Amino acid sequence: MIKGGLIVSCQALPEEPLYVEEKSIMYLMARAAKQAGAKCIRTNSVRDVMAIKEETGLPVIGLIKQIYEGYEPYITPTMKEVDELAEAQADIIALDCTDRKRGDGLSVEKRIQEIRDRHGDILLMADISTYEEGVEAWKAGVDFVGTTMSGYTAYSRQEDGPDYELVRKLSSTVDIPVIGEGKVHYPHEAVKMLDSGAYAVVVGGAITRPLEIAQRFMAAIEEGKLSKQEQGDRA
Repeated sequence: MIKGGLIVSCQALPEEPLYVEEKSIMYLMARAAKQAGAKCIRTNSVRDVMAIKEETGLPVIGLIKQIYEGYEPYITPTMKEVDELAEAQADIIALDCTDRKRGDGLSVEKRIQEIRDRHGDILLMADISTYEEGVEAWKAGVDFVGTTMSGYTAYSRQEDGPDYELVRKLSSTVDIPVIGEGKVHYPHEAVKMLDSGAYAVVVGGAITRPLEIAQRFMAAIEEGKLSKQEQGDRA
């Protein structure tokens, strides 16, 4: 269902303008994404998983962002979050499978095994930042590998755009779907992700975070003003 398609990430964290504590409005973002033709929604929190599934009927990739002392990963970091997402009937559960420090000391392989022992064949998406992490997660038995964390770990590629090379390398190695995600700001970048071998592509902030979108326009306007001023100074 999602092959070759667009997955829209509909999330709002407490510090963001679209976060409403009383009742989330992310289901409205998901409604718009569905009307545009999105094949799947990625979202954060139990309440949004449930609301978006009810609103759209689309498959939902669920995650819970939670910071714990002693844990560098914050995307579905412990079994508690996995249990909650499974109970909410997330179609796919996304979790951080980077090699960063985990408070429980579990390796990716051990963590995946624990989840399998508890929840059977539930679909799992590994959020990774490097080729080696992607291969490790694949060997550990996940169902999808996403390039979500490229550029968000200190040791991964640090660029402002998508990591096409990571998508290319992983898709030519692993025999599970590679989801292209991370820093996809423009439509042509989403197309290039798919052309690079991504099974599907996730776009988030460029669609569902108006503050980020407005800031991008403002930055371009300010840059244009500076450029004109410099030209004037040289004249």
